[in-house]
Amino acid sequence: MAFPKKFLWGGAIAAHQAEGAYCEDGKGLSTCDVIHGGKGRIAEILDPKAIRANIEKGEGYFPEHIAIDFYHRYKEDIALFAEMGFKVFRTSISWARIFPNGDDAQPNEAGLKFYDNLFAECAKHGIEPLVTLSHWEMPITLTAKYNGWASRALIPLFERYAATLFERYKNSVNYWLTFNEINMTLHMPFLGGGVIIDNPADKDRLSMQACHNMLVASALAVKACHKIAPAAKIGSMVAAACSYPYTCKPEDVWEQKNIERMNYYLTDVQARGAYPEYAKKHLEHKGIKIEMDAQDEKLFAENCVDFVSFSYYSSCAVSTDPAITGVKTSGNIFGGIQNPHLKSSEWGWQIDPLGLRITLNYLYDRYQKPLFIVENGLGAKDIPAADGIIADDYRIDYLREHIKAMKAAIEEDGVELWGYTTWGCIDIISASTGEMSKRYGFIYVDRDDSGNGSLTRSRKKSFAWYRDVIATNGEQL
Repeated sequence: MAFPKKFLWGGAIAAHQAEGAYCEDGKGLSTCDVIHGGKGRIAEILDPKAIRANIEKGEGYFPEHIAIDFYHRYKEDIALFAEMGFKVFRTSISWARIFPNGDDAQPNEAGLKFYDNLFAECAKHGIEPLVTLSHWEMPITLTAKYNGWASRALIPLFERYAATLFERYKNSVNYWLTFNEINMTLHMPFLGGGVIIDNPADKDRLSMQACHNMLVASALAVKACHKIAPAAKIGSMVAAACSYPYTCKPEDVWEQKNIERMNYYLTDVQARGAYPEYAKKHLEHKGIKIEMDAQDEKLFAENCVDFVSFSYYSSCAVSTDPAITGVKTSGNIFGGIQNPHLKSSEWGWQIDPLGLRITLNYLYDRYQKPLFIVENGLGAKDIPAADGIIADDYRIDYLREHIKAMKAAIEEDGVELWGYTTWGCIDIISASTGEMSKRYGFIYVDRDDSGNGSLTRSRKKSFAWYRDVIATNGEQL
């Protein structure tokens, strides 16, 4: 049997994409609460004027305000996860639900109580929570006051937030992640770090400063977790970017190498305890001087994560040839060139199961730490048939091939993999587009891109399939 007996099978969501209840029980407004839904959402996230207008006026449709109403329906949803046999459930805690403004004198007890109840419900069904401290959302007040993670002022605020959670949930949560896809702050500073970039020329400096501040906060969270909840494990999380040279030209190989290294330099700090030399040289060449405290490097060295987690959806190719670089993939924030040897999803994400095995080997070789796949899945338009059945065989095919790749990495390559949580195990709001029609789940939620629908849950064909996968520990695919 390839998968370990205690392998953690499950699924993943994020608080802001599922909970809703955006202003209930003392919750403050978060950065995600001011982003409209729709296909122009990424452009809006990158537009400082649009974000400021949303903060000031709050007009239009904001899908996270209700999302799928997990806040009120979590018992029903956890029961469905238990029916599938989940061993682990990844979710996040809304910072704005605990400290509504981020810098409040005391935490919001009603927010803490919600997660008490959520984790108790998981325990009732024998499901381990895997909890992300910050998943692409933060109190909007911290953006207004400090421009988010561009300021070191957020570091002690996050440290207190993290310590509050470790103290409260040390007996109910054994697995933690610090920041979701920390490297995405380099690409989308507002979504990843609450940073508004008014001058495009400042993007690299501000986003890299934000990432450094997040790295310091992450190390402090690791330190606090090890002190407060020593039996728990705390990890990093990166958006894995598997890419290939488009040709065997040395220039293409070097381009791919540089892209790959810059994608993982933040995880290098979290897992290895120091900035790699290539990253220091990159900052030097760009003329960027990161504001650092004298103790930052010591903090990194002494507080490495226990494991490395990552998301993996697709791959792309890279080239230095201008004639080739015009053929871009769509839908993937990393961009890249279409690989002619791969098929693509409806949103232009290229489907590459072998790329997952390559990524698992690459990360394990690089860090020599246990790995955890915390996001993987296929976004697709699921259309119920006349009888209500959703035959999502395309999702089953996608997941089956990726699980085979995981199995090969464990069995044939010796990779230490702790678990696997498919993304959007129940349909949720898409972070990149704000759409409901981009569905990943085993459970269908009756809601459309405009916010209409009953929110009724129903099982897709993949529900029973994944139940059998878990029941046989990955042997029946």
